[in-house]
Amino acid sequence: MSLITQIDQDIKLAMLAKQAGRLQGLRAIKSALLLAKTEKGAAEELTEDAEIKVLQKLVKQRKESADIYKTQNRDDLYQIEMAEMLVIEEYLPQQMSRFEIEGYLEDLIGRIGATSVKDMGRVMGMASKELAGKADGKTISEVVKQLLG
Repeated sequence: MSLITQIDQDIKLAMLAKQAGRLQGLRAIKSALLLAKTEKGAAEELTEDAEIKVLQKLVKQRKESADIYKTQNRDDLYQIEMAEMLVIEEYLPQQMSRFEIEGYLEDLIGRIGATSVKDMGRVMGMASKELAGKADGKTISEVVKQLLG
């Protein structure tokens, strides 16, 4: 079943259960997926990778907004952003822990023979492709710097 079909079904369930917060998050997902689907140059159907990228972008936006609201002492808006973020994260693949990322990157660095920070670009390129959807790019970058530094 495609993600958009799953979202449609979950929207109906949220409406019936009168879950306003969940409904808001689901509608944000549906809107972003439909927008991505109609963008110029987009394929007729979104691939799973494209769907994951859209969801990751939504999570990142919610996280950034929540941080801003927290610093401005707007707890009401912070709670809304965090609730939406949790709903969106339900549709993402399970994220790797920092420990798992470190183990994977140590293996990758050994495979490609990276020895210094100069090789960071090669490591990041491969890691970003192989860990797409499973790990945050910022975390990958931090671990690579730590391992090569």
